[in-house]
Amino acid sequence: MDTFPSFTAFLALVLLLSQKATADNGRITASGTDNVRGIIGAIVDNSTRIGKEQKVAMEMAIEDVHDRTSQSYALHMKNSNGEPYRAALAARDLIDQQEVQALLSPQRWEETSLVAEIGNQANIPVLSIADSTPSWATERWPFLLQASPNQNSQMKAIAAIVQSWQWHQVTVIYEDIDSLRSGVMPHLSDALRDVGAEISHLLAISPFSSPSLSKELERLKHEQCRVFVVHLSLSLAMHLFESAKEMSMMEKEYVWITTDPTTGLVHSLNSTTISSMQGTIGVKSYFPRKDATFQDFYTRFRRKFSSENPEEDNHEPGTFAVLAYDAVWTVCKAMRESSSSQQLLRKLTLSEFYGLSGKVQFVDRKVAPAHKFLVINVIGKSYQELGFWTNTSGFSATIDERAPYQPSMGSSLGQVFWPGGSSSTPRGWALPTDAKPLMIGVPTKSSFKKYVNVIQDNSANTTHFEGFAIDLFNAAVKILPFYLPYNLTPFDGTYDEIVKQVHLKKFDAVVGDVAIVSKRYQHAEFTHPYTESGLVMIVPVRPQTSDRALLFMKPFTKAMWVLIGLINIYNGFVVWLIERKHCPELKGSGFNQVGALLSLAFTTLFSLHGEKLHSNLSRMAMVVWLFVALVLTQTYTANLTSILTVQRLEPTVTDVELLRNRNAVVGYCKGSFVADYLVDVLRIHRGNVRNYNSPEDYAQALRSREIAAAFLEVPLAKLFLAKYCKEFAIAGPTYKVGGFGFVFPRGSPLLPDVTKALLNVSESGKLRDLEIRMIASQECEDIESIDDISSLNPSSFWVLFVLTAGTSTAALLVYVVCHRRFGQKTIWRLMLAVMRHWWHRKKSFSRRVSSNERSSNFPNTSNSRIQV
Repeated sequence: MDTFPSFTAFLALVLLLSQKATADNGRITASGTDNVRGIIGAIVDNSTRIGKEQKVAMEMAIEDVHDRTSQSYALHMKNSNGEPYRAALAARDLIDQQEVQALLSPQRWEETSLVAEIGNQANIPVLSIADSTPSWATERWPFLLQASPNQNSQMKAIAAIVQSWQWHQVTVIYEDIDSLRSGVMPHLSDALRDVGAEISHLLAISPFSSPSLSKELERLKHEQCRVFVVHLSLSLAMHLFESAKEMSMMEKEYVWITTDPTTGLVHSLNSTTISSMQGTIGVKSYFPRKDATFQDFYTRFRRKFSSENPEEDNHEPGTFAVLAYDAVWTVCKAMRESSSSQQLLRKLTLSEFYGLSGKVQFVDRKVAPAHKFLVINVIGKSYQELGFWTNTSGFSATIDERAPYQPSMGSSLGQVFWPGGSSSTPRGWALPTDAKPLMIGVPTKSSFKKYVNVIQDNSANTTHFEGFAIDLFNAAVKILPFYLPYNLTPFDGTYDEIVKQVHLKKFDAVVGDVAIVSKRYQHAEFTHPYTESGLVMIVPVRPQTSDRALLFMKPFTKAMWVLIGLINIYNGFVVWLIERKHCPELKGSGFNQVGALLSLAFTTLFSLHGEKLHSNLSRMAMVVWLFVALVLTQTYTANLTSILTVQRLEPTVTDVELLRNRNAVVGYCKGSFVADYLVDVLRIHRGNVRNYNSPEDYAQALRSREIAAAFLEVPLAKLFLAKYCKEFAIAGPTYKVGGFGFVFPRGSPLLPDVTKALLNVSESGKLRDLEIRMIASQECEDIESIDDISSLNPSSFWVLFVLTAGTSTAALLVYVVCHRRFGQKTIWRLMLAVMRHWWHRKKSFSRRVSSNERSSNFPNTSNSRIQV
C-alpha cells in the first residue's frame, strides 16, 4: 500500500507556519451573501486546462444552486499551481481562516492525499475529484469521499479494444507517480489478462519533462510490440506525441490508445498537437450531452470560459468540468440538512440525484463507477466519435438501449483511421528494425528421426536439421506475409525442459515433435496440432488359431449356402416328380420317397446320370443345374484355396486391462509425456514402464517379449507400422491426447500468423505430401488377412440361380400340363399336336388376309361374299 505518512502532514504544517504569507488568498464566490447556508473550499491548479475548467464549472454550480433553490453558498477557491505543499497550505488556510465545511480536492492525487490528511484531522469532509484515487484511500481517511469514477471500468474498455483487433501484447506508457502505479496499473494488467493479452513493456515517464523520453521511445521502436496505451496528463501526452511523430512512430502499423486524462481534453488541443496525434484511438467518460440541462450548461460555460481564459483556443467543457460541477451540487444538497461535520459526511454518502454526468450516488464513500465510455478517433483537425462501450453489453454505434451491441469494436463501430492514414487494421506488432534472428529450439532426443533429426558434424563444427517437422516449419515460414529470420538450435533435454526454456526466454520458439499437453500451457502456448491426435497401443501379432473348424464355410455367405440348399432341393423335387412313375426306386413309403428325393438332388451335382432319367424334361433341368453347380464348385474351390493359403493374424494383447492383470511391462518414447499418462490415467505400475530411443529398440523389445506393448502417439505409430507392418499391429482403443504442435511464448504475436500459415500449408495439400513422402520411405507390403478376403454372396450368381430355377420350373409346368391333358402321351406327341394346331391357325389367318386384299381390288362386288 502506497501511503503518505503522518510526517508529510507534519511537514506541511511546518511549511504553513513558515510560509503562510505566501499562500494564495484565492477567490470567494457567493450568490446572495445574506443567509449563507454553507461554505465550500476548493483547491484547483489554475496553470492547467483542467484547473481552469474546474474553476469555471464550480462557480457556475454555485450560481445555479442559488438560482434553482434560492439558497446561498459561499465558495472559496485556492490555486495550488500543481504543487502538493501549496495544496496543503491552501487546505489548512481554508479550514482555519475561511472555516469551510467541506473541501474539493485538486485533480492530482499527490495533492489530494495531503488535503485528505489535513481534512481528516479537522473532521472536514474532502471530496476527491482526482483522476486516480487508490482503493485504500477511503479506508485510511474516513472523511475522504471519492467523487470521480474509479479507473477499473475504463481499463476494461481499453482491454475490449485490444481484444477486438486480436492484439496480444501492449506497451503501457504512464506517468511515474504513486497513484498510477498502485491505482491504475493493476486494473489495466488484470483487464488485459482477462482478454488474453499482456503488458510486454512498461515505460514510466517523470512528471517533469525528461530529456530521456526520446531515448526511451527509440528503445521501444526497436521492440516487437506496436500497440501503445498512454495514461498521461495532458502536458506529458502532448510532449510524447510530438516526440513520437518526430521519430516516425505515428506511421502505419503503429497503434496508440489514450485514456481519459488525455482523451477528455482532446477538444482543447491546438492544431499542431492534433496533427501529431493523427490516428489515435481514445476512451473518455460518457455523459448525456443532448439533455436540455447540459445544453444550457454548455452554452453558458463557453461564454464564461472564453471571457476568463481568452488565451485558450477551444472553450468547450470536458469531463473534469462536468465532475467538478456535480461535486459542488453534491455538497450543497448535503449541506441543506446538515448541522455538523459528521452529519454532513453521512448526508454526502447518502447522496443520490441526476447531475450532468448522470446519476450521482456513493457506495462505500466512492461514487458509483462509470459503465459507459465514448470511443473516439483523432483525425483531421479534431476527432470523430466512433461509438460507445458499456461494461455489460460491449460496443455499439449509439447509446440507445435498443441499439445492437457487439463484443468486437470492428463489427459494430465506424471505420477507424489508424496512424499513417491507413484504413487497414495494424497487426499490432512488427519485427524489430534491428531484430536478431529468432532462436528456435529443436529437441535432439526424438525417437523417430523421420520427424526430427539433428545431425552434428564435429569435424566441420556444423549442425544440420532435417525431418518432417523441420520441413513443415520451413514451408509455413515461406508463406508468412513478412520476412522471419530464425536460427535452429539443438537442445539436449526432455520435452518438458525444452518447453520451459521458452518460458525462461532462452528460446523464442520450439519446433519438433512436441506433444500438446495441458500442463505445458503454464509455460508456453502451442499452434494448432499439425498431426493426428491420440495415443495407441502397439503389440506383436500371431497366427490366429480360433474358428478354423468352420473355415470351409468362409467362401460363401450364409445366405448363399441357404440359397444353394433350397435350389438343390427344388431341382431334386422336380426330377423326382417327373421320374417317379418310371423308376421303382422312387416309389414306396413316404419316408423312402423323401430319402430318394434328397439323394437325387445332391447326387446330380456330381453326375448327370442321363441313362437313368426317362424324361427329356428331367434331363433338361439337370443339364442346366449341373452347369450351375460346376460354376459354383469351381468358385468355391478357388476362394477356399485363397483362404487356406493366407495367414490369419491376431494381436497378442487386446486391451490395457489384460496388461494390468498380467503385470506386463510396456514401452514409450524417452522424454515423452506418455510415461505420466500411462501411470496416472491407464494405471500401469511405474516400475513396468520403460523408455526406448528408436523404432529399432521398440521392435527388438517387442520381438524378445521384453515388453508386451508399446504406447505411441498416432503419427509415430503410423511411421512405426509403415516399417514393421508384418510383425506388429494396433490393438485396443485410441486414447484422446493432443497432437504435435510448435511452441511459442505466451501471448506471442507470432502465434496467430504461424498457426494460420500451418492451416494454409494443410489446405494446399503440402502437409499431406510431406507426410506421404515420410511414410513412403518406410513402406513395406501388408500381410493379406483372411478378413481381407470377402465371402461370396448371392448377388454374384443371381443370373445362374434364375436360369436353373426357371428351367426346372418350366419343366415342371410342362409336365403338369401334359399329365392332365394327355395322360401317358409322350412329350413328343404333345409337341407334335401343339405344332399341328399352331400350323392350322397360321394357315387360316393367311387365307383371310388374302381374301381381304382381293375385296379391296373389286369395289363393285361389295355384295359378294367369300367363304374360306
